[in-house]
Amino acid sequence: MLWYKTLFFKSWVETRWRFLIGLALLICSAIGVVLTYPQVAKLLPLASSIRADGELGRRIREAAEIQRTYSGYVWSQWFRQDFPQMWTIFAVLLGTGSAISQTSGGGALFTLSMPVSRTRLLAVRAATGYAQLLLLAFVPSILIPLFSPAVGQTYSLLNALVYSALLFIGGEVFFTFAFFLQTEFTDIWRPMGIALSVAAVIGLSVSAFPEASRYSPVGVMVGEDWFREGHLPWRGLLICVAASALMLYGAARNIARHDF
Repeated sequence: MLWYKTLFFKSWVETRWRFLIGLALLICSAIGVVLTYPQVAKLLPLASSIRADGELGRRIREAAEIQRTYSGYVWSQWFRQDFPQMWTIFAVLLGTGSAISQTSGGGALFTLSMPVSRTRLLAVRAATGYAQLLLLAFVPSILIPLFSPAVGQTYSLLNALVYSALLFIGGEVFFTFAFFLQTEFTDIWRPMGIALSVAAVIGLSVSAFPEASRYSPVGVMVGEDWFREGHLPWRGLLICVAASALMLYGAARNIARHDF
């Protein structure tokens, strides 16, 4: 038990600043989205009156229509845009800081000298990352219902919890992808760059292929099915869970065969 406590503490120390900075930024952003609603509400009539033609005009009018209600505004500004983008960045940062890389530094050798298997060691690192991601997913969003009365509005706690759960399950794919890549490279920069690039490409594909987006991690994260139709994207959720499990298995296999 002492060894496990030591491993959890070591994992926390290695990633604590990434987690704490991410939590602080997400909390400030969530509160900012709530407090800026009165100013945005004043501008919505102007956006609705725009007569621009083409795709740009259509998108402007659609965005204005969605944000006519407070719940639509919160989903459009927070759960569809700011939150998934920022959360994904910190998921990748935690993934690249929570796995044992191929480096042969003293820290890695000390960790591997502990009387636990490499698989259990990796599981502790992954569990620490998942715990941090859970807090990053739920704490900022729960503040939205709490602060909404400050602008004369109310927001459903159930919706906040559902969107946070979708964000976590869909976004864990990027965490586990970075986690897996960290076992393939000897530095953190290549895994970080690759994981963020893949996340950006998937994010762009959501706009290009809207029908297929519900099966992608980003499509699951934004919770559009829940917002528009009130049901969960079960197939997308299962795909994300399966993909994450497969990458964790690959990371465990990599660690098992590495010669540190």
